[in-house]
Amino acid sequence: MDRYPQLTSLFSILTGFFFVGMFVLSLVGCATRTSTIILATTTSTMDSGLLDVLLAEFTKRTGIQVKPVAVGTGEAMAMGERGEADVLLVHAREAEDKFMAEGFGAVRKDVMHNDFVIVGPVSDPARIRGMDSAREAFQSIAGLKSLFISRGDDSGTYKKELQIWKEAGITPQGEWYIESGQGMGETIRIADEKGAYILSDRGTYLSLKDTIRLEVLVEGDEILFNPYGVIAVNPEKFPHVNFQGAMEFIEFITSVEGQNIIKNFGVDKYGEPLFYPDALE
Repeated sequence: MDRYPQLTSLFSILTGFFFVGMFVLSLVGCATRTSTIILATTTSTMDSGLLDVLLAEFTKRTGIQVKPVAVGTGEAMAMGERGEADVLLVHAREAEDKFMAEGFGAVRKDVMHNDFVIVGPVSDPARIRGMDSAREAFQSIAGLKSLFISRGDDSGTYKKELQIWKEAGITPQGEWYIESGQGMGETIRIADEKGAYILSDRGTYLSLKDTIRLEVLVEGDEILFNPYGVIAVNPEKFPHVNFQGAMEFIEFITSVEGQNIIKNFGVDKYGEPLFYPDALE
């Protein structure tokens, strides 16, 4: 017989509480890991205001909080390569394909597109207004050494700008060519202050149109097409990433509901959408 029945009973109760407590803590830990995701994305999605609307609705539907980090596409993808983000929303298809081929991404899907536009002062000193070719517009700007503001930040916009300069056969340099090292919105404001030309995504330009004097001067060239993709970071490379949360975000942004938000965003204010949905085509 047990000589200390009360102590034995107390020990059993405490042991039970311990294991129940550990189980509850494990559940809390799991909930914490799955209730938040880190989204590395571009400044254009943030500056345009689209990201705020999408994330608010996503959290409302799923309960998952999103921590957005708005940087250039290059830095967003570098975060993915370091395992510092769970999901990416970026716009540099060649770099995205490389990211996937090297095993950093587990899933990639098309999300939306808009286009780039060459924006400049009303006076248009390089006389590029209405040109059909972005390459020829850049040649005119460089030929007359008209002031041009570049992001210079490894963003998707900067990658596109460099592509156009390459096709134009020009390495931009000199006092007329200034790199801001800033995001899209801030770079547009700098260009506006200086009366300079700039390559911008249409969405960010439209979101700032009423506060600046710059005008769209060149648009419609095929090279100016600007597609966006969403990528879940590979959990096989980085076991700590919230792959489940990333996939829920991908499912939402490519769903009918998410695509309709993209389709309608900006129409009431600007008379046209800032982005066009691609996932349901």
